[in-house]
Amino acid sequence: MDREVYGNHGGNSGVRYFAFGPSSIRVWFKGDDGYEYDDSRPGRAHVDAMKRLAAEGRGLATYINRHIRGNYARKL
Repeated sequence: MDREVYGNHGGNSGVRYFAFGPSSIRVWFKGDDGYEYDDSRPGRAHVDAMKRLAAEGRGLATYINRHIRGNYARKL
């Protein structure tokens, strides 16, 4: 999984990088904290929404803060 720089079109995101797996997304935040989210935690619908937001470069950190919080599969 290669990391991609997050677009940050809103200009104030805490997300720095992301990477897509077949059924997961990895997100790295400022400060280099990284987390993996997958089908088991927080579930397919959330992973799909997070992938869409990451590709758009807008709203990913807000989505995670509102809907996911600590419900990640593992810390990287």
